[in-house]
Amino acid sequence: MNVNLDPTHEPSLRSWVASANDASTDFPIQNLPFGRFRLRGDTDARIGVAIGDQVLDLHAAGLVDHADMNRHMQAAPEARRALRHALSEGLREGASQRMTWEPALFPQAAVDMVLPCEVGDYTDFYVGIHHATEIGRQFRPDNPLLPNYQWVPIGYHGRASTLQVSGTAFHRPMGQVKTPEAEQPALAPSSRLDIELELGIFIGSPNAQGKPVRMAQAEQHVFGIALFNDWSARDIQAWEYQPLGPFLSKSFASTLSPWIVTMEALEPFRLPFARPTGHPQPLPYLDSEANRAQGAIDIQMEVVLQTARMAHEGHPGDVISRSNFSKAAYWTVAQLVAHHTVNGCALRSGDLFGSGTLSGPSREQSGSLLELTTGGKHPITLSNGEQRTYLQDGDTIVLRGTCEREGARRIGFGECRGTVLPAYEPEQV
Repeated sequence: MNVNLDPTHEPSLRSWVASANDASTDFPIQNLPFGRFRLRGDTDARIGVAIGDQVLDLHAAGLVDHADMNRHMQAAPEARRALRHALSEGLREGASQRMTWEPALFPQAAVDMVLPCEVGDYTDFYVGIHHATEIGRQFRPDNPLLPNYQWVPIGYHGRASTLQVSGTAFHRPMGQVKTPEAEQPALAPSSRLDIELELGIFIGSPNAQGKPVRMAQAEQHVFGIALFNDWSARDIQAWEYQPLGPFLSKSFASTLSPWIVTMEALEPFRLPFARPTGHPQPLPYLDSEANRAQGAIDIQMEVVLQTARMAHEGHPGDVISRSNFSKAAYWTVAQLVAHHTVNGCALRSGDLFGSGTLSGPSREQSGSLLELTTGGKHPITLSNGEQRTYLQDGDTIVLRGTCEREGARRIGFGECRGTVLPAYEPEQV
C-alpha cells in the first residue's frame, strides 16, 4: 500500500455534485484538478477545480483570497495538501459547505478555459526510450540510441509564447524545407506536420538559483501533470536541427489540456521504477530509494484522429495509438527536476516540462505519426477509408489520459484537443 494515501483517495467517497459520481467522469471527488477559466463575456481568469461536469470557483467559495494560479502553485506542499483536504471534505455528500459553495459552481460547458497558469519557461525532455530508439533507427540505422541517452535526461529549451489551451486551432507552420534532390532549401508550408503524445509537468515550489534540488525533495517542487501535444514539423526539423536542435519546427504551437492533475491525486497510481535489464544505473544524484519504490506513474494515454470529413459526418474520430507513461518513460518526474537544477538552474512556479513523446514498444503504441507510418512510408488507413501519413488541414487531434487500478477510483485528465488550419502564406502576413 502506498504510504502517501489519505482519506481524499478513498474510492467510496461520493460528492453532492451528482455528475462527479458518474463512473465515466474524469473528475470524481478523488481527482480535484486545478485550472483557470473565464465566464463568458468576462476578461478576468479565475482559479477553478473540476468536479464532475462543473467547475468550482475557489475565490467565490472563499477558499482562496486571490485569482493568481502561480501564487497558489508556489505554496508549500503542506498548504496545497490542506486545500485538497478542505475541498474533499466540502464537496462530499452531506457536507455543510454545500449551501455556500453551490453558487460558486459553474457548468464547464458554459465557461472558457485558458492556460492553467502563466508559463515563464518551457523545457522539452526526451524521456520516451522507445520513441528515441525508433526515431534514431530511421536516421541512424547502425546507431539508433546515442550513448548519452542512458546517462542524461536529454532536453532543450522550448518556446512558452506559443503554448495554447485545448480547443485552440493553429495554422500550419511555414519554414525552410530542403528535399534530398534539391540544390537549395525553399520557404514552404510544412507537408510533414506531426503530433507528439506527451505529458506536461508543472513546477510548483521554486528553487533558488545555484541550489540544486535533490532527489529526496524533487517531487515537492512539482505541482501536477497535464496532457501535452508538442506539434512538430518534421520536414522543417530535418533541415534545421543540426547542430543545435529543434527551432521553428517546434515553436509554432504546443497544446495543453486545461486541467492540472495534482501529484497528490496521482498517489494511488504509483508503481516501482526500474531500468531495463542490462542498462546502467543512473548516477547517484539521479537515484533514490523512493524513486525506485514508486517513481513511475501508471497513466494510460490515447490519441484520436478526426479528419475534417469525419467531423462533417459526425464521426468522433479513430483511436490511432495507445500508450502508458509508466512503460514509455526512461526517466521519472523526480529525475527531470533533479537534473534540470543540478547545474544551479532556478525553476519558477508555473515552469513547464514536456516529457517528450511517450511511445510504447510496439507500433500501435507510437506517440507520433513519424513512427506510426515509418516516416511516411506506410500510411495508416482510418475507419472511413481515408489515409494519413502526416496531418492534413482540418484534421483534429485529441489526447486523452486516465489512471485506474483495482481498489482506486478512476480519474482522468480531460481532453487535449487541437485542429490544423491552413498555413499563412508569406503575402498574408
